Amino acid sequence: METNRPDTVNEPQAEYGMYSYADYLTWQFEEVVELIRGKIFKKAAAAPRRIHQKASGELFLRIGSFLKGQKCQVYTAPFDVRFPKGSNEDNKIHDVVQPDICVICDPEKLDDRGCIGAPDLIVEILSPGNSKTELKHKYSLYESHGVREYWINHPENQDLMIYTLVDGKYVPSRLLTSGDVMESSVIEGFTLDLEEFFKDIE
Repeated sequence: METNRPDTVNEPQAEYGMYSYADYLTWQFEEVVELIRGKIFKKAAAAPRRIHQKASGELFLRIGSFLKGQKCQVYTAPFDVRFPKGSNEDNKIHDVVQPDICVICDPEKLDDRGCIGAPDLIVEILSPGNSKTELKHKYSLYESHGVREYWINHPENQDLMIYTLVDGKYVPSRLLTSGDVMESSVIEGFTLDLEEFFKDIE
């Protein structure tokens, strides 16, 4: 859900109508917030549904196990991913998100505060409260900043869509569901039997 101003005691003034990562660091929201194009998006105040957490946890464990001992690293929310545009200074960064899962293969992008720059892979687990943000705003953000692969997992519908970056534009897979075995072009050799996966999270 997009909001115009933060509900904090000391509300910062947005430069040119846009908030930055420097502002973001000063806020004390009870719920998770993200910045997209300098605008605040609040996630639902209530905890995600159990199936969302189960899907995220199961997928994180499988990817983490596969990547053990490899250069690429996997992280799960809450984990800040900053997308700089022209400058890495906190007050110049206007896009900060917390993907459900992300994989980063360039260790130079990692610091104590998370990731600065595009992860190689981002996974978002859909729930009723966040579908619009994931499908519209984040799709455009990830594509424009060069996230090589973007998965949208809908555990309640038991389906998965994969967007692969080709010449700067996302190319979608067909809608994958139970009975399909997905393969990642970013995590070479990683496959996921969706029938088994969705059965495990029911």
